[in-house]
Amino acid sequence: MSASDRTTFRVVVNHEDQYSIWPAGEAEPPGWRDAGKEGTRQECLAFVDRVWDDLRPLSLRRHMEASDGGS
Repeated sequence: MSASDRTTFRVVVNHEDQYSIWPAGEAEPPGWRDAGKEGTRQECLAFVDRVWDDLRPLSLRRHMEASDGGS
């Protein structure tokens, strides 16, 4: 069993709605906030796969939506 198999992770998200996992015992990296999921590496990655369905940054999605709305 590797160290990452024994580590508890949590899912974090930034202001662009981009997701990552982070060791649960450590403070969030600057610019990131807790996304409400904690578990094994695999559980957290599965959560990210379910919720992060549009990989474009939030600012790009908003820009594209505004451009589409102006047509």
